[in-house]
Amino acid sequence: MNYLLGIDIGTSGTKTVLFDEAGHGVASYTGEYPMAQPKNGWAEQDPADWWKAVVDGIRAVLAKSGIDAGEIRGIGLSGQMHSLVLLDEKGEVLRPSILWCDQRTAVECEEIHALMGGKERYIEITANPALTGFTAGKILWVRKHEPEIYAKARHILLAKDYIRYKLCNVFATEVSDASGMGLLDVPNRCWSQEVLEKLDIDPAMLAKVYESPEVTGTITAEAAALTGLKEGTIVVGGAGDNAAAAVGTGVVEDGRAFATIGTSGVVFAHTDKLSIDPKGRVHTFCCAVPGAWHVMGVTLAAGQSLKWYRDNFCDADKVEAEKQGVDPYDLMTAEAAKTPIGSNRLIYLPYLMGERTPHLDPDCRGAFVGLSGMHTRYDLVRAVMEGVTFSLRDCAEILRGMGVQSDVILACGGGGSSAFWRQMMADILGCPVATTISKEGPALGVAILAGVGAGLYPSVPEACRQIVGVNASQDPVAEHVAEYDKFYEIYRGLYPALKDSWKALAEL
Repeated sequence: MNYLLGIDIGTSGTKTVLFDEAGHGVASYTGEYPMAQPKNGWAEQDPADWWKAVVDGIRAVLAKSGIDAGEIRGIGLSGQMHSLVLLDEKGEVLRPSILWCDQRTAVECEEIHALMGGKERYIEITANPALTGFTAGKILWVRKHEPEIYAKARHILLAKDYIRYKLCNVFATEVSDASGMGLLDVPNRCWSQEVLEKLDIDPAMLAKVYESPEVTGTITAEAAALTGLKEGTIVVGGAGDNAAAAVGTGVVEDGRAFATIGTSGVVFAHTDKLSIDPKGRVHTFCCAVPGAWHVMGVTLAAGQSLKWYRDNFCDADKVEAEKQGVDPYDLMTAEAAKTPIGSNRLIYLPYLMGERTPHLDPDCRGAFVGLSGMHTRYDLVRAVMEGVTFSLRDCAEILRGMGVQSDVILACGGGGSSAFWRQMMADILGCPVATTISKEGPALGVAILAGVGAGLYPSVPEACRQIVGVNASQDPVAEHVAEYDKFYEIYRGLYPALKDSWKALAEL
């Protein structure tokens, strides 16, 4: 029997899933770890926590499944994008990883545009502006603020590529994750010598770039002893989390799209033709299908907004959920569903960590607008869900303006598991919303890539046609669409009305 292993290094935890050749999950394990926020707008993690979660996960799925590790034909890695890992000459981590949602590098991003002779030239090469979440600004920040650490740095890696190094003792990355560093020539799928020269970054510090299904290394004897894997098992390039989710949901051909409500929110569409937004409001990256790209809009605090609200204001729901043996989110959303569209004239702006699409503003912050004495906590729950979905519509509107369309949107992430939230997405986005039969997303996606690399499937699209199934869609309700449109128009006007106040607050 042939098996494939998919490992997804996320922000809140790492999920390890063992699949059979048909894409059925055999065993899974999730290891959680903390995120540190030492200052307002900062976000860091210890890469050692990722590695422990990976080792624990591999050992757990091997034990649960009872299979011979030699039956695993390949391993794929997915991970949170943009997170900077710096290693010294001995391969030791020099400082905590600076994460994708960290906002400290606004000054460095402006410096990047200046060094490149303008934002326009930088976008021509990297297909994106310099953004606070991206890796390039983090590199410059460490060089400026922690010169003693940067002087020791010999290797620059991303989260999943650090795990690759620990498994295979190689320094490698692949095009989808590398696209989010701000150093890749995205049209030509290679490191940009012009960008590296102008930013004064030594190319020797960067990993070799592969296509996502290519074999990048094999499991070392040391990693095999720690994990229980068989020495010599192949590890393919894998993909950044969203590119991996695209493979896991079958969004690997034109006309396919998905929307994710995880910690962040994403609207993602595949394109065989390079398409770049000259304003830089959405990202164009190389995708996990060789020779193709994807366009995506990102909102930084999607599921994080609802988690923040739950953790701070819904203790009663958590207690009641424990009594009933159910998920507190199910209780919260069931009550929120009783609130009318528009949350009794209450609007939430989901900018807890600043925002990317469409505002590119690290200073904006979350807000409830229209709050009154009549509102209950469930009005606020619904307002949070509606505000997050409005932010996804912001993303979708830009993609439509670029000519990137989809007949059906596949819902992913924790938010996608809620039928109530999926119907809200269909009504607000004005498009049928479906789910895939498998809920493994990124882990399944990189397992499929591993299967292609191992020769089990002829190509990524063909593998997805064989493996990925889709459930019936939820269609927009016409009267709901019309009602949501009224509140979306008000939502769109709130950012320009408040942006100067947010900037002033940031400068205090």
